[in-house]
Amino acid sequence: MLNHIGRSDILMMTLDTLRFDVAQSLFEQERLPNLSRYLPADGWQRRHSPATFTYAAHHAFFAGFLPTPIDPEPHQRLFASEFGGSDTTGPQTFVFPEATLPQSLSRLGYRTICVGGTGFFNPDNALGRVLPDLFDEAHWSESMSVVDQDSPAHQVDCAIESTERYPDKRVFCFINFSAIHQPNWFYACNERPHNDSPQKGRDTLISHGEALVVIDREIPRLLECFRRRGSLFALLFSDHGTAYGEEGYWGHRLAHRVVWEVPYADFQW
Repeated sequence: MLNHIGRSDILMMTLDTLRFDVAQSLFEQERLPNLSRYLPADGWQRRHSPATFTYAAHHAFFAGFLPTPIDPEPHQRLFASEFGGSDTTGPQTFVFPEATLPQSLSRLGYRTICVGGTGFFNPDNALGRVLPDLFDEAHWSESMSVVDQDSPAHQVDCAIESTERYPDKRVFCFINFSAIHQPNWFYACNERPHNDSPQKGRDTLISHGEALVVIDREIPRLLECFRRRGSLFALLFSDHGTAYGEEGYWGHRLAHRVVWEVPYADFQW
């Protein structure tokens, strides 16, 4: 990543709540035709998340603690906030004095853009403003949130529109895709959610995966926007998984394998 700083756009996409096993199964079933173009031949990398829920995980990501490869040896990080004693920075790590990557890139002349999704990006409350406030500009609306079945399309629309306002400036665009986070039941049926009763159905592993399929459909036009702009370094990964009854567990913010294990990919052109 170090070689891209200053000369490439940077696109970071988090697939909120996506489990590794579901993502890999859809890859093997060839149901992710667009994302698969940017994955290794054997599919997603299996990694460990630094946290079990959105707020904590994203704080870690922005400081350089991305999901960690599952093999045990030390791994050099792509970027890192500078602090003494780090043994995961190396010659190719982009090290910065600021606390977070968006703050550092803004200082270096990037336009930093946050396209929020889940509730931790909702500016209507103080907690929901913490992460967006790290960026030059931040966007969130109910249409990009978990209650809107078309949230992937709306988020991609926002990302493209925001990015295209800066044809002569490098951009760091972050998108928190919200569709996979509960409620997601409506992706496995023809009934649409209602804002006054978003949990009318029951979320399942099937609807969890179908939400990722919907995101996959929106990826081509997003990446085409960046391809027209030239050089790109992109990161695509989940912040955590979630349990659907495994060993009696439901949800996340708990220490279970299906929560810790997440899919990861990065690519460039």
